[in-house]
Amino acid sequence: MYEELEAVLDEHVRPLLWGDGGDMEVLEVEDGVVRFKLKGRCAGCPAADLTTEALIQSELVERVPGIRKAVLVQDISDELLDQARAIIRSHHGG
Repeated sequence: MYEELEAVLDEHVRPLLWGDGGDMEVLEVEDGVVRFKLKGRCAGCPAADLTTEALIQSELVERVPGIRKAVLVQDISDELLDQARAIIRSHHGG
């Protein structure tokens, strides 16, 4: 199923994300649920939830047997954490 899932993503989903300067990474597939994160310019985008529902989930459920849901896993990049730490240190003299 994983190979079929990646093929659908490569053909139907990723090209649209690439057009916006983004990408996605599948983290796990379990019990028909695909957990993934968005990357590039799509990471942290205010429209990420809409993209998940309208594009990613609909394509996967329609085209990959056994997939029933796609779940966006939000994470924070190490670069963003470093920036936040630097700001906090500069305000607290640390």
